[in-house]
Amino acid sequence: MRAGSNPVANVSVERPRMTPAPKRYPLYHVVLLDDDDHTYEYVTHMLQSLFGVSEEAAYQLAAEVDASGRAAVATTTREDAEFKQEQIHGFGRDWRLPRSAGSMSCVVEPAPTE
Repeated sequence: MRAGSNPVANVSVERPRMTPAPKRYPLYHVVLLDDDDHTYEYVTHMLQSLFGVSEEAAYQLAAEVDASGRAAVATTTREDAEFKQEQIHGFGRDWRLPRSAGSMSCVVEPAPTE
């Protein structure tokens, strides 16, 4: 060591970083609306195809739509809910019923906050 030199090492101290909490996006329901122009078979097939639910879950959702006029079939971010809405609207008519003119209707609604 040289005379007059400082033996203290140059050490950098890392300060803990504050990690911001992940942003929680508001949730939205995809609500399927009842009509008389689609069969249970159509509804269950659509729900299985678009949402990947089991046959039993699809039937229960179809029964809820039939009984109460509407059912929330998914709860997700707004972007995903709007995408699912487009898929439902684009699924096509029910070929089993001649009067079926097109796809089922659905709406996207804000999910209640906790």
